[in-house]
Amino acid sequence: MEFYNLLERIVKNNEIHAKWLNTLSFMENAGARKISSCEHPTQVSQIQLKHAAEEHRHAYYLKKQIGKLNPDFCKTYEKEELLASLATKQYLHSLDIKACKYLQKVFTLNKEELKYAAYLFVTYAIEVRADELYPVYQDILTKESSKIMVKSIILEEEGHLEEMINQLNEFSADWQFHADEILKIEHQLHDQWINSITKEVIQLN
Repeated sequence: MEFYNLLERIVKNNEIHAKWLNTLSFMENAGARKISSCEHPTQVSQIQLKHAAEEHRHAYYLKKQIGKLNPDFCKTYEKEELLASLATKQYLHSLDIKACKYLQKVFTLNKEELKYAAYLFVTYAIEVRADELYPVYQDILTKESSKIMVKSIILEEEGHLEEMINQLNEFSADWQFHADEILKIEHQLHDQWINSITKEVIQLN
């Protein structure tokens, strides 16, 4: 099923839509926690703190939107309240592990340097994905006259991507080549995630 059609199907069913919002909230929260776990013990930049704070806020905002559908839906991140819970939980974790293996192979990095490199490249890949996903979702929300809105997230994610590119330029002159390799890894994991969600949505409908 094409991604646009999948989201259309999700938005038309309040219970599934709530699980989708909860799934996005879980992933934003997981992203924020990953950013925080990559922090150096003392050398933490303002921009890194800003990213973690904004990803946490996105997680909260998406969770809060669920109340517009039904205040009783999706109170937690338990597996029955997420779409494709296993694939959802593995997505970012697998990307982080595979990206670390790649970065360790192509750069000479100590533990703290590897954590920072992973923060840069993994966050970049996720921001590229967010810049594709959220506008499509918002288009469907607008078309369906939904009470749910993600416009504020779109604006912030665009800013994040620009900030990541600036940091990557400082990290390495040939960062784009390596970022493209990380994007290939992310693309494969994203396809697996969407395929799992599609199967579950078909079963639930």
